Amino acid sequence: MSRTTTASASSLITATPSRRSFMGTGGALSTVAVALLAGKDVLAAGHKADTSQDVSILNVALTLEHEAINAYQLGAGSGLLQKPVLDIALQFQGHHKTHRDALIATIQKLGGKPVAEMTLVDYAKALNAGSLKSQGDVLDLAARLELGATNAYLSVIPALGDRELAKVAARLAADETMHFTVLTNALGRPLPAGALSFGA
Repeated sequence: MSRTTTASASSLITATPSRRSFMGTGGALSTVAVALLAGKDVLAAGHKADTSQDVSILNVALTLEHEAINAYQLGAGSGLLQKPVLDIALQFQGHHKTHRDALIATIQKLGGKPVAEMTLVDYAKALNAGSLKSQGDVLDLAARLELGATNAYLSVIPALGDRELAKVAARLAADETMHFTVLTNALGRPLPAGALSFGA
């Protein structure tokens, strides 16, 4: 995933490929991919499908998880986060690592090759980490990434024909929404005033 190194954090979030529709490129995942992602290998074994599109879709999701993991690593290593905030950032990073591991396992079971993670230096450049000067800057970047991930996962649920995949996407979105909410609160910002504010 290439990005210009001069992009601001806000323009980077906007430019991140297909955040709101990362699974919507060409259709929904196959039953096999859904079963594997949900951890139901026996169910997957009972179906046959062309999974090349599944691998492509899941690799875009994996790219987003790699980015989130490294964003939290940059924040944790910046020295800008106070201890309680650092602990939460590392907990959220752990959630993204769980997402990453599930995606990698599914891609491999489908016979695909998981997209490689870039170096931390590459993520630092892409996320314009040099502009992070305070704890608030780090939290602001993380909150925007989490909101983008929330909307990405929510945006695909209506297009999914499989209930199990819709459930997996909803659970991922719930994690991202929780992260966004905690980060927004830590920034002292008001939560969204209206109902149905995510995924719009």
